[in-house]
Amino acid sequence: MEYIFSLEFIYIVASITYILGLKMLGHPETARRGNLIAAAGMTLAIFGTLFLYQGEVSDQIYILIGIAIFIGTIIGWAVAKKVDMTKMPELVSMFNGMGGASAALIGLIEYHHYTGDTLSIFTIIAGMIIGSVSFSGSMIAWAKLNGTLNKPLRLPKYNILNNVFLLTMLAFGAFMIINDSDSQLYLYILFLAALVYGVLFVLPIGGADMPVVISLLNSFTGLAAAFAGFLYGNMVMLTGGILVGSAGTILTLAMCKAMNRPLSNVIFGAFGEGNISTVSQEGNKIMGVIKEASPSDVAILMNYSQNVIIVPGYGLAVAQAQHVIHELEQLLESKGIEVKYAIHPVAGRMPGHMNVLLAETNVEYDKLVEMENINSEFPNTDVVFVVGANDVVNPAAHNDPSSPIYGMPILDVENAKHIIVNKRSMKPGYAGIENELFYNSKTSMLFGDAKASIQAIIAEIKEM
Repeated sequence: MEYIFSLEFIYIVASITYILGLKMLGHPETARRGNLIAAAGMTLAIFGTLFLYQGEVSDQIYILIGIAIFIGTIIGWAVAKKVDMTKMPELVSMFNGMGGASAALIGLIEYHHYTGDTLSIFTIIAGMIIGSVSFSGSMIAWAKLNGTLNKPLRLPKYNILNNVFLLTMLAFGAFMIINDSDSQLYLYILFLAALVYGVLFVLPIGGADMPVVISLLNSFTGLAAAFAGFLYGNMVMLTGGILVGSAGTILTLAMCKAMNRPLSNVIFGAFGEGNISTVSQEGNKIMGVIKEASPSDVAILMNYSQNVIIVPGYGLAVAQAQHVIHELEQLLESKGIEVKYAIHPVAGRMPGHMNVLLAETNVEYDKLVEMENINSEFPNTDVVFVVGANDVVNPAAHNDPSSPIYGMPILDVENAKHIIVNKRSMKPGYAGIENELFYNSKTSMLFGDAKASIQAIIAEIKEM
């Protein structure tokens, strides 16, 4: 009884650390500490389970578990230490997929141990389906993020096909539960069907929608873990799964709002249908004259400004320019110029990508201003410096009802007095459409690698 109480006490402590860590993740200043606290709670729960579990476990099993933990720890540590900031979304997607795979394997292993128990069978099948979808969907998301699958792949009538496949799979799962089937063949058919659906679910979705997809799949993994916790009566798994599932769902809804897409389109409909990676007819039209600027022109403009707003995007991460943009910020502030960063909720490849990128360089947190708070400041801003961002600053979201991004909330940079856009080329963003901002009479294009361009600007300003 004493050991059982001790294990339960450890689970309570671990659950508290999850909740506390999740709360601290809500603010950049406490996010790192919150992550460590939650990780410590998970470590405590793992070792508590290993050493205080009351069932009979052979020494061989303990040795295998120890080897698995050791190998997993080494691989996870090495990968996380070496990953570039541009690859962080891919890493998150892969780790999330591993969580889904674990939940699916629990279902495959435990199914025959609970035949005759309808509630447990329901829990196992639900967890296995959700975990399998999360695993295969996350792997496709990973392939899209690393460039292996650049374009959305859509079968004819893919919406109908996907929804019919989903309903058929759910009906088959219900059949197994109602009939208390112990068929190994049925179990593996359902498992493979869930894997296929995860592929069909994510494959048609365009790259611009990946932040929402990653968040949704993350909530799936949390839900699958919660089912596993319910099955085993393990409160710490249940708590962790519920927290991940609910937080992922809330974040998904926030991302959908930021992209002006209803959640129903994510699950049942043509989510990402407008984001086909081809330039629309409107995008092929000549929309105006491009005005090009040199680093010297940009340096002069910034040097004689009172305030500058920097808009970071994925191009900043690709160029590994987060450190030089911070250096530019510090240089401008040394001259008495106010500098802020405008953060769009879906800038980059995952929610919070730009926040993490800039936090790496120790940018002060109060300089990172969210879209709803920064938009009112653009009309009074002397210079907006857009680095690698595209669709999140495209005025077509306001001006063109035929645009795939029409209605999506954007950063209203077109209202600033002067606009500098740093890009490698005129290539469209993920939405595959022309950016009206590039042809704005107040916009000057600074072509080139972000890191090299910013370094050139810094050199010019220092000589003034």
